[in-house]
Amino acid sequence: MVRTGGLLAELTAGAAEDAELRRLRAPLAEVEAAATAAPPPRDALAALARDPRRVRVLAEVKRASPSRGALAEIADPAALAARYAAAGASAISVLTEERRFRGSLADLEAVRAAVDVPVLRKDFVSSEYQVLEARAAGADLVLLIVAALEDPALRRLKALVEELGMTAFLEAHDERELDAALEAGGRLVGVNARDLDTFELDRTLFGRLAPRIPDDVIRVAESAVRTPADVTAYRAAGADVVLVGEALVTGDPAALLSAFLEA
Repeated sequence: MVRTGGLLAELTAGAAEDAELRRLRAPLAEVEAAATAAPPPRDALAALARDPRRVRVLAEVKRASPSRGALAEIADPAALAARYAAAGASAISVLTEERRFRGSLADLEAVRAAVDVPVLRKDFVSSEYQVLEARAAGADLVLLIVAALEDPALRRLKALVEELGMTAFLEAHDERELDAALEAGGRLVGVNARDLDTFELDRTLFGRLAPRIPDDVIRVAESAVRTPADVTAYRAAGADVVLVGEALVTGDPAALLSAFLEA
């Protein structure tokens, strides 16, 4: 399922290289011990479970992106996450990729200390070390991008995420990737409208793929969420959760979250 070449491969390789540099400073055994000693993860599946009354919002701490460049300085990610939680976000997504998204594990640690809702490590994860350091930093969920992982690696990393008590968030971009996510036993599955090679948006993708997702799987719509109308459209197409980043960090987070939750 791995896409060779393109920006996704570059981002995944870069994240793996950065993880190897961190491993030189903090060996695997040290990070594994920290992961084991960390407080128990929060129940992300319960926090994001389907609610017939309203959509759930997974609000993102995101400084930059390859498609848009710099978005917001976010000098205090903990304060932003606290605003998200106070405004009704069901969980917080933290970009920890350093090169193109300007995030860090320190951001994740700061957010974890500031909120009581589940926290997602959003990165280009391809190794056990990255999963362990996510847990050590306080993550409750870990993103696994189907297009970046061969099927055995996807299943192996998902198993480790769950062994550590966290929730695996499996992301797909097309029908084949969605089938792979479901066959791997994904219980929280996202459909990303943004192609991670071209970074073009397909606003109809979620609606086309959502009927393939069983009712016992939580459906997450990712990308192309800027207005309450976008949330309404995703909700009508079957989304249980919407992941929102750029709109929140470039606007009024509290007002937008309230509008999204009322949509």
